[in-house]
Amino acid sequence: MSLMSLTAAELGRKIKSGEVTAVQAAQEALDAIAAKETAVNSFVTVVDRDKVLAQAENVQKQIEAGEYADSPLAGVPVAIKDNMCIEGILTTCSSKILNNFYPTYTAEAVLNLQKAGAVIIGKTNMDEFAMGSTTETSAYGETKNPWNTKHVPGGSSGGSCAAVAAEECSFALGSDTGGSIRQPSSFCGVTGIKQLTERYRVMD
Repeated sequence: MSLMSLTAAELGRKIKSGEVTAVQAAQEALDAIAAKETAVNSFVTVVDRDKVLAQAENVQKQIEAGEYADSPLAGVPVAIKDNMCIEGILTTCSSKILNNFYPTYTAEAVLNLQKAGAVIIGKTNMDEFAMGSTTETSAYGETKNPWNTKHVPGGSSGGSCAAVAAEECSFALGSDTGGSIRQPSSFCGVTGIKQLTERYRVMD
């Protein structure tokens, strides 16, 4: 069984117990991307392999030193939708307008994952500027549904959902205003969660 067929929580427990390492998990994710991306096109950018493995090795050392004791995601590979900034990593929103944009800061949601020890492997494809529901409007090519590449994966977080469904990573971040996580999750047969902000909870 591939490590990428496990849920993020399951893989995190295996890494925490020492059954597998963060480096092994990262290697499997990168190998899966290399094998499947031609057919699926879930990613706009995949982080350099050496950088990913160095990131995973650093997290592994911290786990072995007793850090991340309370984090279920330490060492788990994660993909980030390409409308969330990561310092120094190309962030395009799947538009040619931003084809050379390298942010000088990292989005808070991504920072929280880094603090939890998750290993960032790349930026996922999406409808351009998140305006769409099929992930066909990306300037970097259409993302295909891994279950049937003649079908769309939904959108706008289609790359994130397709990457999880294709077992290229254990989990991924998306964004959702009008169904952009929930709809592609249903198309790709994965679990999607929309996190409400405190502002909306108060209004409820």
